[in-house]
Amino acid sequence: MAGRGGARGGDGDRADRAAPGPAGRTHGDSPAPAIGDIGFDIVGFDLDGTLIDTSATLARAVNHALAAGGRPLIAPDQVRPMIGGGAKLMLERGLALSGGAEEAEFRRLYRLLLDWYGANLADGSVPYPGMVAALDALAARGTRLAVVTNKFESFARTLLTDLGLIDRFDTLIGGDTLGKGNAKPSPAPIHAMIERLGGGRAAFLGDSVYDVAAARAAGVPVIAVSFGFLSGPVEDLGADAVIDGYHELIPVLDRLALAVPAQEPR
Repeated sequence: MAGRGGARGGDGDRADRAAPGPAGRTHGDSPAPAIGDIGFDIVGFDLDGTLIDTSATLARAVNHALAAGGRPLIAPDQVRPMIGGGAKLMLERGLALSGGAEEAEFRRLYRLLLDWYGANLADGSVPYPGMVAALDALAARGTRLAVVTNKFESFARTLLTDLGLIDRFDTLIGGDTLGKGNAKPSPAPIHAMIERLGGGRAAFLGDSVYDVAAARAAGVPVIAVSFGFLSGPVEDLGADAVIDGYHELIPVLDRLALAVPAQEPR
């Protein structure tokens, strides 16, 4: 990677309505075009660790399940790199620290985690600084916005609704929306995002290997955020660009639009 540079989801609401037809790190240093010249019709976002800092709530959910199983609790900083592959994988990683669990016990604790989390989704979850302003600036340009997450769609929709953000997105795709095997790192949700929003040139923003792999497999340029739930250096994700804050997003998207040739998504 080179140096620093750059949904609206269910039928009937803005989150599932198809639309009609100098900071950050990018490959290359082409000058940013004038505002309004952005080359992306669609920008998709991961949710946890990208749009919203959900780490405090998710850490409490994991520890609720661990406590019910008589396991040692783990610090929020230990939970952060476990986030991104969905709640089941997060719990598997948490239990692995104390020897794992038999299938029946895992199912019991997983249900407890989901029940607790479903009742406390927005408690302690906060948007990243500058995110709302960046979304509004993109929308003002006519860019269609999406959330593509590995969180259950119902949880993602409730979280965004509770935080007053759901109407800023044109579609929402959760980890269970397209059926088993079609969550990130599969390209399927990225393809679905583009199809739902009427086609066009797309970019994606995320904080994990799942995000980068899904975008790469779909043939879509991808930006990594350095402030997310990283398990290592952000450069190791191999994204096309990195941002350290949302104030960098639009300049980086503009530069990325020039640096990465337009192509049909795969």
